[in-house]
Amino acid sequence: MNQVPCGSEVARPFLPAKDYDLSKRFYEAMGFEKLLDGEVAIFRVGAGGFILQRGYQKDWAENCMMQLMVDDLEAWWVYLQALDLPGRFPVQAPKAPAMQPWGLRVATVYDPAGVLWHVYQRRVGAVQD
Repeated sequence: MNQVPCGSEVARPFLPAKDYDLSKRFYEAMGFEKLLDGEVAIFRVGAGGFILQRGYQKDWAENCMMQLMVDDLEAWWVYLQALDLPGRFPVQAPKAPAMQPWGLRVATVYDPAGVLWHVYQRRVGAVQD
């Protein structure tokens, strides 16, 4: 059996941007670290990240979802509210944390292109979290 090579691999999805500069400002406001700014923008958040691209297709953007697992969802909620994202960007207001039928608490945030971010409370001892 072949073994997958191990090292410093990082998987980064490409996210759409309807207005590239606006989306970059949105993610900077969210506190994500911009690692590269050029034809694409690479952002890091925690151990993960994504590549913001200039491409946009409405159906794709409005069906694109990201998951952000956090240790303290209440702290993130306070942080998200303080950002006043709908006052600064053309986005829906974030939705408050709520328990989901599958057993995780989640808050949601939409970016300017319509990408939905699920901000989940990490569960102690759940290796998949």
